[in-house]
Parts: sequence; C-alpha cells; structure tokens
Amino acid sequence: MKILLIEDEKITRITLSNTLKKEGYQVVSSATGQDGLDQFHRDKFDIVITDLRLPKTNGLEILKSIKETAPNCIVIIMTAYATVETAVEALKIGAYDYLTKPFSPDRLLSMLDRIRRLREVVDENRRLRKRMERIEQKTIVGNSPPMRKLLETVKVVAQNDYTVLLQGESGTGKEVIARALHTYSRRRNKPFVPINCAVIPESLLESELFGHEKGAFSGAINQHIGYFERANGGTIFLDDIDDFPLPLQVKLLRVLQEREFVRVGGHKSISVDVRIVCATKIDLRAKVDAKLFREDLFYRLNIIPLKIPPLRERKEDIPLLVEYFLEKRGVKDRANFLTPELYARLMQYNWPGNVRELENIVERMIALSELGTLDTDVLQSLPEPDFADLPQEKAAQKYPSYAEFMKQKEREIIRWAMDQAQNNVSRAAQLLGLPRSTLRSKMKKLF
Repeated sequence: MKILLIEDEKITRITLSNTLKKEGYQVVSSATGQDGLDQFHRDKFDIVITDLRLPKTNGLEILKSIKETAPNCIVIIMTAYATVETAVEALKIGAYDYLTKPFSPDRLLSMLDRIRRLREVVDENRRLRKRMERIEQKTIVGNSPPMRKLLETVKVVAQNDYTVLLQGESGTGKEVIARALHTYSRRRNKPFVPINCAVIPESLLESELFGHEKGAFSGAINQHIGYFERANGGTIFLDDIDDFPLPLQVKLLRVLQEREFVRVGGHKSISVDVRIVCATKIDLRAKVDAKLFREDLFYRLNIIPLKIPPLRERKEDIPLLVEYFLEKRGVKDRANFLTPELYARLMQYNWPGNVRELENIVERMIALSELGTLDTDVLQSLPEPDFADLPQEKAAQKYPSYAEFMKQKEREIIRWAMDQAQNNVSRAAQLLGLPRSTLRSKMKKLF
C-alpha cells in the first residue's frame, strides 16, 4: 500500500516514515498541508496519515479535499489536542480513525494491518461480484451475419409485449436471447423469471407456476406464490415448452389469453402483467400434428417466432465466444495459447452441442491447465471433422470420386422421397421438385 504522511514535526515525520518503510509500505512525506495536497493530486495513494494542526492548511481541510476527489481513500488523523468535538467532526467528514499523540508505532501498524486485511476482503468481494455479474449477464456474443440479424430483430421485438417463441437446438443460447428480450424491453427493471418445464415433475408444475393455497393438498402447510406471480411486471421465460404436460396446457392458454389464473386449491382469479417468452428445441408444429400439443396454444405461443442459428451456421463467432468464456472465468490472458491452427481445429468441428458444448470445452481446458497456461490437448478429443470441413488431401483418402459421391447422395434422397410417398412415384417427384419422367429416369440409372 502507498501512504502519504503529512506531519510538520520533523523528528516525528522521519521516525514514522522509517518505521512504515521497514514494514514494507511505500511512503511519501510532506511537512505542510498544502505540500501534502499537491503531492496527493500528483500521485495516487491508498492511505493518508495527516496531523490535525498544520501550517496554513489543517488536517480537517485536507480530509475534506481528499474525500471530495477520492472518496475511497482512507484518511487517519493524528493530533496532540484531541477533543470529542474534533474527533466526531473528523469521523463525520469521513476519517477512518484518529490517533492521539503520543502514540506507539505498534498502534499505527496494527491499524494499518486491519486496513490492509479489510482492503483484501473488499477487493476480493469486488472481483467475485464482477465475475458473478459476467456469469449472470449471459451476453449475446457474435458478429456473424445471422447473429447481427437476430440481435437487430430482438431489439425491435423487445419494444412490444407480444409473446415470443424461440426455436433452436439444445445449447444454442435460447435463455440468452430471452434475457436480451427482457433487457431491451420497458420491463428491464422488473423480474426476469426463467423456468425449465422439462426439469419440474408434472405433479409439481402447476403448483410451481401458479402457486397453491394453504391446505390445497397434503403437505401444503403454507400458501405458495408461483412463478407467474413472482414475475409480475416483468418477463417469464418458459424453456422447453415442448415438454409442457398436455393436461396443464389449458390453464397456460388461459393465462396467455386473459393474463389471470387461480392458485391450486383456490377460488380467486389473480391477474398478472407479464411478458411471456417460450422456447422449444424441436418443431412444435410437428408435435401439434401428432396431437401431443394443443393447436390453439401453439398459435398463441407462435405470435412472434425467432429462430436461433446453430453454432455450425455461425462458426466465425467461435473465436469471440472462446475469448468471452475465458474472460468470464477471469483468465482472458490465456487466449494467447490458442494458435491459428487450434482455432482452425475448433472451426472444423460442427458442434452438435452448439455454444454449450464449446463452453464446456473451454472450461475443460481451463480446469486441466496449470497456473498461467491453457491445456489445448483437450481439443484432440474432438471427433474428426465432417466431409465439408476436411482438407482436400484427407477428403481424397476418405471419400470416393465426386461423381460416385453424388450418385450415392442421389440414391439416398430418392430412397427418402419414396419412403415418404409410400412408393408413389408421382408424390415422390412432387417432394423432390422433379418431373415424374425425370425421377423415373434417375431411378432406372441409379438402382
């Protein structure tokens, strides 16, 4: 810690300065109040120790000036003329403590040790708070065309309270987009309440979402406020809505239509003002067709559908994402261990687990690393890249000629179309967008 000592008595100034330096403190000393203030404004100090009575500028004036320009600087007042009034005034202005002369150097050193330990705790709390904020922020990271377009759409859609249905594979960042919709909306200062419908048992889901009254069922010893009430005024995010139980879909539909519900075991309708954002990892329309999801609820949810691109369609964002994950864990400086060759390896892989899988890989590299390094050997565990990503020489080893490869793919797609059309050539031709005669000709040639 760096200390500014302001003391007009030469012997005291030299003695205290030497004592503090022996304890490892950086010390700058001044003989007058004005000189001390000039020193303070020229440099940065953690602690100022000043006498109360000084020529021209006294200790209280120094204290006021320091607190105006650097409120976090710690100031200790020394005085041989301590009174209750001056002590109270100094503490009101912002002094950390005061010492009555003559005092033992050990008393000052003990005080400075307490300050040092306090600062360590405060600094650590500040670092942890920043880290938690970074984790909670779940920022949209990406500068690829699909992500720029998505972010522009999110900013526009967020201004209204329409229900939004987010569609994207697992790990694409649906909750991140939902939080962005909340952040850019007028509800940003109200609660954002995320719920994963897949992890709450069906027997508990109704009570968790809408709450229950005391005595509503065995074990309901108190009234329970559900997620919808807790989200009042803000945004509720229903993730994995495709797993929402069919029997409860009617009650959710009522909330979407009327913005009101009844607690389990209750009779009174409760109104809520919430913006509803849902997310699905599958084609919800297909679930409607299979009679596993209510069609009327689907149309209520699908007012504004937003598709989130998988990572394989935005690979140019991978370097930005890696740097973000390293920074989120406080090791951004380790990014220099990732060479262009290693980034190329990351870009070749198609990431079926999307952004979540990439984050897991980065966490593994950090966890297996020694202090100050990054274990890039983890990348060797990634599977070989797909055909489209293989270097030309590897492709020649693993695949047939171009003509034969295209024949194989044509056979595959024709088989698929015939299966879909139950071997009806005319319907298969329609599926493929081909004339019937062309399809028959290809089938004769390929099979």
